[in-house]
Amino acid sequence: MLKAKAQCLCGAVTIMANQINPKFTVCHCDSCRGWSGAPFFAVQCGTDVVIEGQVHIKEYDSSAWASRSFCAECGTHLFYKLKESGAYNMSVGIFSNLDGIEMDMQYFSDQRPDYYCFSNETKEMTRAEIIAYFASAVSTTAKE
Repeated sequence: MLKAKAQCLCGAVTIMANQINPKFTVCHCDSCRGWSGAPFFAVQCGTDVVIEGQVHIKEYDSSAWASRSFCAECGTHLFYKLKESGAYNMSVGIFSNLDGIEMDMQYFSDQRPDYYCFSNETKEMTRAEIIAYFASAVSTTAKE
């Protein structure tokens, strides 16, 4: 596990993540691509996270199983947080010195548009596999 400090563009929010999984994920779902304008590159940080500047964080309840948060001052996308466990998946880009990480998993691989692809060999999960994984929290109308 890695440990690193992150911050938003304006510095109003700083985050110390103490349990970063060095194997990062990429999500191609419509929600992530709509939120970030591209696939969402995220490191899994668990729950051992210290956040300063909470007053500047705006949260959006984006699915039955998670919420997304961003800095209300500068708009930086900060994290995707799982409701049941409280685990954080943080945007790779907010860490300025995160070395030694490797792309390991691509979520919603069947929703990846034809206009980009990655040469990395990774595990992949389709929309159906993700919905099955979160079945207890998902209604039949889930967008993600």
